[in-house]
Amino acid sequence: LCCQCGVPIPPNPANMCVGCLRAQVDITEGIPKQGTVHFCKQCERYLQPPGTWIHCALESRELLALCLKKIKASLSKVRLIDAGFIWTEPHSKRLKLKLTVQKEVINGAVLQQVFVVEYTVQSQMCEDCHRIEAKDFWKAVVQVRQKTVHKKTFYYLEQLILKHRLHQNTLRIKEIHDGLDFYYSSKQHAQKMVDFLQSTVPSRSKSSQRLISHDIHSNVYNYKSTFSVEIVPICKDNVVCLSPKLAQSLGNMSQICVCIRVTSTIHLIDPRTLQIAEIDGNTYWRHPFHSLFHPKQLEEFIIMDINRVHEKKKGAGAGARSNKHTLAEAWVRKTSELDTDHQYFCCTHLGHILNPGDLVLGFDLANCNLNDEFANKMNPQHIPDVVLIKKSYDRSKRQRRRNWKLKELERDREATDTDDERQYQDFLEDLEEDETIRKNVNIYRNANIPVESDTDDDGAPRISLAEMLEDLHISQDATGGEGAEMLT
Repeated sequence: LCCQCGVPIPPNPANMCVGCLRAQVDITEGIPKQGTVHFCKQCERYLQPPGTWIHCALESRELLALCLKKIKASLSKVRLIDAGFIWTEPHSKRLKLKLTVQKEVINGAVLQQVFVVEYTVQSQMCEDCHRIEAKDFWKAVVQVRQKTVHKKTFYYLEQLILKHRLHQNTLRIKEIHDGLDFYYSSKQHAQKMVDFLQSTVPSRSKSSQRLISHDIHSNVYNYKSTFSVEIVPICKDNVVCLSPKLAQSLGNMSQICVCIRVTSTIHLIDPRTLQIAEIDGNTYWRHPFHSLFHPKQLEEFIIMDINRVHEKKKGAGAGARSNKHTLAEAWVRKTSELDTDHQYFCCTHLGHILNPGDLVLGFDLANCNLNDEFANKMNPQHIPDVVLIKKSYDRSKRQRRRNWKLKELERDREATDTDDERQYQDFLEDLEEDETIRKNVNIYRNANIPVESDTDDDGAPRISLAEMLEDLHISQDATGGEGAEMLT
């Protein structure tokens, strides 16, 4: 019989029934039945003491672990058997935990008990959100600069960043005269951006940090880091003059070369021999060179006569030649001098696309002053009269027929001028003409412009539909049926 109430029971060490045993002993004594959890509304994270904020979904294992840590010390005297959430309304600001514990009580009897702990969710703004609200939100900035007039390399870099989604961690992107500033909330995100830039464009970087505050008692220092990335000041279609030492190391190239592409390296071609070379960032900074001409100095020439050169003897120690270009000798005349008989002779790497009567853009070296330290020391006989850069097409017609578009980074812009628009159109034309660059860029089909037939094609390069992506448009009725609200 139970020693308290006299009810017949199976024998146990306490000689009591379960009801009397629970009345005598409460194994949950000392365990708090209520608590608080701090939650940031802005970033939707929970505070894990002392100072860590973590993302937790409702009724997730992470949130359960966070709640149990609040009462971990008081659970040390009992054995936790089971723990789980009791459903509450998501907006109720209450979390209920159902715990099952065991403990050895009188004379070795083991008592099991189930009880509920209720947590109140209190709103508290985290440090990161607090800094954003206080406009002092960035801890690291990446300053990308290119000291050149044309922004072709920046437009290419922008598309690479969009394709690899590296702009997601940025707090703000600011456009200034010579480049872009990327602001980040942590130094690790900024370092990741710097590593990406150094692997995609030839550049060099420097870093510095400024002490904002520090706590001498806990030895905690608060820094703002600045990363400066300088991209080489060479763009596609630039004419450059190499130093004699660099030209010799690249397989005895001519010093006067044309830049045909800028990716992770600078791609150069010798218009006299079709010899190609690649220069990485480290080589450039050891042997720097500059562009001889401004893009606005491009002049229009007309091809009077052109002869393709099929075989040309290689010089001693010559490097690789381009298979995508054809060497040709051409007689050209400026379109501004058609009333004269003055013609220029030149070698060009564009023999595969040029025919007599075509218009072509190039630079006139015969009637200009070359302000370059290497060009001034060259033998005048080795400097060509004209360097042809690219075939000229009707720009207005190309713009009307362009049935594709690119995405852009959301950034704080300075006042844009017509020159920026002209440079952007140059970049779009480069994408149409160069398949190698196009592979690294996400191109989207513009549904507003219909697809035209090729019957009126004037020979201008175009991007095929197979290379275009469909732009994603989410309509209001994306759930189908009655158009219920989408779950976020």
